[in-house]
Amino acid sequence: MTGADALREAARRLVAAGIEGAGGDARALLAEAMGVARDRLTLHLNEELDAGTQARLASMLARRAAREPVARILGRRLFWGREFTVTPDVLDPRPETECLIAAALRGAEPARLIDLGTGTGCIAVTLLAEWPGARGVASDLSPDALGVARSNAERHGVAGRLDLVESDWFAATRGRFDLILSNPPYIAEAEIAGLAPEVLGHDPRMALGDGGDGLSAYRALARGAVTHLVPGGRVLVEIGWRQGAAVAEIFAAAGLAGISVLPDLDGRDRVVCALLPDRIV
Repeated sequence: MTGADALREAARRLVAAGIEGAGGDARALLAEAMGVARDRLTLHLNEELDAGTQARLASMLARRAAREPVARILGRRLFWGREFTVTPDVLDPRPETECLIAAALRGAEPARLIDLGTGTGCIAVTLLAEWPGARGVASDLSPDALGVARSNAERHGVAGRLDLVESDWFAATRGRFDLILSNPPYIAEAEIAGLAPEVLGHDPRMALGDGGDGLSAYRALARGAVTHLVPGGRVLVEIGWRQGAAVAEIFAAAGLAGISVLPDLDGRDRVVCALLPDRIV
């Protein structure tokens, strides 16, 4: 069997299993099985696959057909051009979260930032890699998640500028920040059962929702932002696409100003931005 034969069969199998984007997933898994970079796979498709490669591919295809995400099969996810380790202890970073990065980078480089509920660390690590003069804090309730974030910070050369803190939102943090960021659990309990199997069966439950209306994290973040931002500092949060108005209202009630709701690439509400006005200290 050549690589080309294997690719056709892999795509066929994933299509039969009802996998959206079967062709792209097949290429990613075949490249992994062959030990080549995905963007170089075409150069290797005429090669004959040995028994070990075929067995690795078959195992990965079975997992994907069972609706395990490709990132979890590979143990890594590409985010803002960098690879991040992904384990069962952390939320699999989504492309939508890159909208949060884009919004943050439109502002000035902060002296100090904090990423609350960091998971893989993809937000804090990415921004520290983009802003070489900044320092950061990344917090999470899960010690295992903090271990993953530490590994990713070391991988991308920012560990010396990132403090990792086990904390329930701001509870164990100290000082004020120029920039507060979070992709919190925002899925309402009533919506959990309707999530795709790739999400419901593989992402940590506490990273998905709050067991209630999906807004409790934003209430905590808004309260904490008022006492943990420097005057003029910014807070940026990812939201569910129907939560823009509700989160903006929560932020306004807490005393934050300059509130805007930014869309993702599909035009849906995805990020809420606000700042702490000088009159609140």
